[in-house]
Amino acid sequence: MGPPRPGASKLRPGSGVADPPPSGRGTIPPVRTSRPGLPEAASGADVALQESSLARTTATAPRPRAQRKGTFDNTGLIPVLARAVREVETAASRGPVSPSGRTKFQVIAVLAREERARAKSDPDLPEDARAETLKRLDGIATILAKTAARDTSLIALLEPGHTPSDAARALRRRMLEEAGYEVPEDEAPAPVPSVADPFAERQVVPRSVRSRQLANPFLVPDFSLGLTPHLTRRLANWELLGPLFRAFEQGGSVTSMALPEPPARPRWAPPGQTLMHHQAELIESVVEGHRTFLLADEPGLGKTAQSLLAASVANAYPLLAVVPNVVKMNWAREVQRWTPQRTATVIHGDGEDLDAFADVVIVNYEVLDRHSGWLRTLGFKGMVVDEAHFIKNLSSQRSKLVLSLAAALRERQADPLLLALTGTPVINSTEDFKAIWQFLGWIDETKPRPRLMAALEETGLSPADPGFLPAARQAVIDMGVVRRRKIDVAADLPAKRVVDLPVELDDELGRSIKQAERELQQRLVSRYRSLVSARKPTTDEERRGLIRMVAEAELEESRAATTGENIFTMVRKIGQAKAALAADYATQLARSVGKVVLFAKHIDVMDQAEATFARRDIRSISIRGDQSAQQRQREVDAFMTDPKVKAAVCSLTAAGVGLNLQVASNVVLAELSWTAAEQQQAIDRTHRIGQSEPVTAWRIIAAHTIDAKIAELVDSKASLAARALDGDDSEVTGETSVQLDALIGLLTDALH
Repeated sequence: MGPPRPGASKLRPGSGVADPPPSGRGTIPPVRTSRPGLPEAASGADVALQESSLARTTATAPRPRAQRKGTFDNTGLIPVLARAVREVETAASRGPVSPSGRTKFQVIAVLAREERARAKSDPDLPEDARAETLKRLDGIATILAKTAARDTSLIALLEPGHTPSDAARALRRRMLEEAGYEVPEDEAPAPVPSVADPFAERQVVPRSVRSRQLANPFLVPDFSLGLTPHLTRRLANWELLGPLFRAFEQGGSVTSMALPEPPARPRWAPPGQTLMHHQAELIESVVEGHRTFLLADEPGLGKTAQSLLAASVANAYPLLAVVPNVVKMNWAREVQRWTPQRTATVIHGDGEDLDAFADVVIVNYEVLDRHSGWLRTLGFKGMVVDEAHFIKNLSSQRSKLVLSLAAALRERQADPLLLALTGTPVINSTEDFKAIWQFLGWIDETKPRPRLMAALEETGLSPADPGFLPAARQAVIDMGVVRRRKIDVAADLPAKRVVDLPVELDDELGRSIKQAERELQQRLVSRYRSLVSARKPTTDEERRGLIRMVAEAELEESRAATTGENIFTMVRKIGQAKAALAADYATQLARSVGKVVLFAKHIDVMDQAEATFARRDIRSISIRGDQSAQQRQREVDAFMTDPKVKAAVCSLTAAGVGLNLQVASNVVLAELSWTAAEQQQAIDRTHRIGQSEPVTAWRIIAAHTIDAKIAELVDSKASLAARALDGDDSEVTGETSVQLDALIGLLTDALH
């Protein structure tokens, strides 16, 4: 290239990128459909313009002369763009735009974008010149939008993934040179940018995966991907997710879709295994073509077996199972048990021992960030998410990863098998459903997806109609919500009961706990009286409002506190004080009636219980959150098969889901849960299919402390799952509700 033209900016040494010229150079402004005469068809052009890879080539532009107010500068790039855009507009008015016209449209749009950006960022450009430049670019943008409205296929040229052709790059160069720019020598086209993967640095590709990719580099296309249910637009402008969630807050019948009657002698189970009737119903539904399920059976009713046999009859292999770390080894065993003709592989760490050719790939939530890349492309035909309430927080890493994997699966498979397994899909709010429904493909971030929308349209109702909520609830249920209770489908399963054992904390620790509770009450009373003095309530309702306000403030401070006494530190101290007493009682049970399971929330409480068992010559195992899957499974196996192991000390959070401990029929709850759902999950580790004796849960409660109040609150309110899924009309409670009500109770007792 020859010497620079007078006034041209220089390339920065070694950068290959020119300094941005301080002129009115910019891009197409956002195309707003509110502009008079601007067609809606052009509304997608703005976002696409921002990402087009054609804009990656840089050029050095001359600094234009400062314009005098009222004069018109006919030099530079804008006149070139104006002439070109009129040519494209004229061509579009005659009919479909030719290939050369399409190329010109794309180049004009990208160069206009660059001009707008430069005009806005140039500190040396006078304000009147800047305003004039942006006004002229607005005119170019308007013509582009009208042209795109005539031929909407032009918008596709501006999508982020649209790679510019050689002709487009050559035309861009010519237009820049015509405008007086210095253009660097042609370079290889820059790669098309993509959305940054936040887990890219963590990604691994195990050796076995590379082998599978080389063995089968192509996936069979699914030509039915484009088929979607017909739907009208009657509900298009309604906000529907809120009403759908509210529909499940009202009581009603047990929440379960209608399932077909299975054959008298189903042959889906392998020799030696027997399906219960409720399990066979779900498999028959899969046989008839249903493919998405929120399987919310109560714990212990064989959800794992149902999902594996569903994959077998649907031939949904390879199958991806995302499970808690605590149960992934058990999942591999269940594959061998229920589908012995299929192979399973478990991903540990970086997956070096992975068999990527296996039929079932089992991965725990904690390592998804390392393997999500290749998992998206392996060609799965089905996906199971066990303990699906783990993904209820949409902002969490595990939720984002699971939803991205499900979205990638649906992009490659028109009707994949998707199962979300959880006995407690809702805990604190019916909006806990949202992530699960997104995983199943029933909704997206803001609205129902086509199949659910079509079902809602068929009701003939809108959210303004009185009957919409029950009709919408049923529409969601029919998408694949399946909920069975033990009392209904497992009549031969032994009964269970919860028995409270009050204990007196009369040692030094017990006295310090009671003193801390008195100090907390005094703090609450002092705050309440200050509010009363300031606001002077006159009615009981106003006084109750102030009590609640004080309790809410205390709870908020307690959550943020790192030191000092509060409701959480007191509950932990109570657990420490009860640990030895709970272990002593468990020892008596182990010696008199057989194996026993002890649950606790805190590690130090578990440590004390294990130490007590050791002193009493009771051999025990431990199930904690910091164990590897193999270690945890060895502990479970020892408890289940070794007659010398009499006790299992389990974490409420780490062992409260997914484990089969039905060799024991006695459970000791050394610490209380904040919710009935978590307590029930723990008890159901023993009260499940395979249990032959009545199950008793012994709840150790510290008398005359806040512990007793918490137990009373948990028992007085039904879990949200019971209301949303089982038709229970009693009051709903969540974790925060119990904590708040406990503080309200403390303050109320102190005032009377």
